[in-house]
Formats: sequence, C-alpha cells, structure tokens
Amino acid sequence: MATTANISKKRKFIREGVFHAELNEFFTRELAEDGYSGLEIRVTPQRTEIIIMATKTQAVLGEKGRRIRELTSVIQKRFGYAENSIELFAQKVVSRGLCAIAQAESLRYKLMGGLPVRRACYGVLRFIMDSGAQGCEIVVSGKLRGQRAKAMKFIDGLMIHSGDPVNDYVQFAVRHVLLRQGVLGIKVKIMLPHDPKEGKGVKKPLPDHIQIVQPKDETAITQPYSESKDKKIEQFPAQIGHPQQMQQQQIPPQQQGQLQPGAPGNLVFQ
Repeated sequence: MATTANISKKRKFIREGVFHAELNEFFTRELAEDGYSGLEIRVTPQRTEIIIMATKTQAVLGEKGRRIRELTSVIQKRFGYAENSIELFAQKVVSRGLCAIAQAESLRYKLMGGLPVRRACYGVLRFIMDSGAQGCEIVVSGKLRGQRAKAMKFIDGLMIHSGDPVNDYVQFAVRHVLLRQGVLGIKVKIMLPHDPKEGKGVKKPLPDHIQIVQPKDETAITQPYSESKDKKIEQFPAQIGHPQQMQQQQIPPQQQGQLQPGAPGNLVFQ
C-alpha cells in the first residue's frame, strides 16, 4: 500500500479496498471493547491519515497516547510505510444509538453476560428508537432455547430494503456470540433520520419525500371597503397641462394689439 508504482485504476481500487478491509478487521478485533464503529482513510501527498471512530476515544488513545502509538507502529510495519508517513486519530461517535456496529457489540456483550435474548433485544431496540432513528430491525439466530436452532426478529418503526437510499439511510452490522450451547448470530439494521444539517442523520432527503409549502397568512376581510384611486389620476394633469391652467395664461402686451377679434386666421382669447 505504501508503494507509489504506476498501476492501473483497477488494481488501485482493489488495493485500496483490501487495505480498508484488513484495517477494519484488525480494529474490530482489537478495539471491540472500546466501541469501535468504523474508520475513515484520508490520503494526502505528505502522509496517510486513518481516523478511528469509537464511542470510547480515551480508551483508544490509551494512557498518554501509548495505545494509539502502538497501533500506528503495527500498521506501519505491516504495510511497509515509512516513518512519520502514517498517523492515527480517534474520533468520538456523535450518537451511539444510531451506530449499528456499536449496538451490535452492546447486544453481544449483554448476551455473553447471560441476559435473556428477548430482554436484551428489546432494551437495545428501545435505546435505538429513543436516539431518533426512523426504524430498527434486530435478528438473533441460533440455539436460543433448547437444541433446535431458530431465529427471533424484533422490528420497530420504518425500514427500507431496496433502492439507492439504502446505501445512505440504512446501517447494517453483523456479530457472532460464542456461548456454551453454540454460536448465536446477531444482525442489526438501523434506518437513520433525515437531518438537513447532517448532525445525527442524512442530509439528502428520500426520493419520495414531498414537502408542502404553507401559503402566506392573509388578513381576513370582514366588511366591504373601497380604495380611492385619485392619487394616481392627479399625476397626469401636472405633466400635460390642465385646461384651467391654460386659460389663466397671460398674453404679452405686444401681442394683444396685433390680434384682431373675429379676423380669419386669428385666435380669439377671452
């Protein structure tokens, strides 16, 4: 992963996918008790940054940053990175109830502690819905009671199963619990809420979401009334001249003697 040789885009995508999958598997085993819920890889020209998302960031960092340095050293040796070319960060999960991986791990530890399946699942389901999720689905399969294996499904709220919005709105996690009677499988699906600010949910709305714009509030007319339009009419006489103003115009004295009343072709002024 650390080599910069010219390779095709196909091999580059495969290499990045294998790198992400191996890191995710390593952190899942190593940081399971610390609420590990995913990672993000940022590649810059100077270095590669790996952001570990967990519910207990202080446990990931360790005392005085000792544990995060140990993880950095292991990854650096495994993938052949140069010194100081890779760095790990820990980021706290915004809402633990909306993280499928964190809730699957929580349910796993409850079952390992001997809590009944139905009680443990209903507790996790209630916590997820109280955190603001649109819907949740929990499936526990295996030898729940007796020697016959079966599956129990717990559903609440809304859940979509097909279409492109599943990639944005639905979080999915699978965990396994090794008990005395056998292995139990845990599947947790959480449908995230729509949040335009993208704080706890998804910024992009669902395709079938219709927003109705409310009309503006108008004053109710209780009694009939009339409006005067005189102000608009009075503007025109001042521009073109009013007939009364034309009659009040004075005739210069030198022109009064030249005009003869009643003569053809002359104007009569009153």
